[in-house]
Amino acid sequence: MSTDDALLNHAKALRLNGLVEHWDEIAGASWLAPMLQWEEEERARRSLQRRLRDARIGHFKPMADYDWLWPRRLDRAAVEQLMSLSFMNDATNIVFVGPNGVGKSTLAQNIAYQALIAGHSVLFRSASEMLGELAALDSDTALRPSGVIRRSDTSALLSSSARSD
Repeated sequence: MSTDDALLNHAKALRLNGLVEHWDEIAGASWLAPMLQWEEEERARRSLQRRLRDARIGHFKPMADYDWLWPRRLDRAAVEQLMSLSFMNDATNIVFVGPNGVGKSTLAQNIAYQALIAGHSVLFRSASEMLGELAALDSDTALRPSGVIRRSDTSALLSSSARSD
């Protein structure tokens, strides 16, 4: 495959239909490859920004600043395994359980952020927020296909019992 063919396929993948339609006029131009790269990078950047905004993760302490010496019962290897996002391949949910102030929300927010960076969509909710939303719905609405329960079926669920961490 020639360089021009690869660039044409790249333009098609980016759905730059106007460019593709006039390909014969611009094929071989020195600005074409950098322009396609810029377009792809800008789309990736905007996609990440949109997913970060929509995830509602909020401000959180990064794992690099996490105090692994407290709480003592925290399994660092298990947290690092969760940070690898391998649980998402099995569509497994994770729920952190523990008393207030031990870092459940911080862990969930970091895992959610890691998933966003990996290209996944995330919606961060504390357990109290989820329960409040479900309580606000009547049982008929919650069971409909367009209800909250159905919308979350296909995505990984990160939850914590308190958001005050």
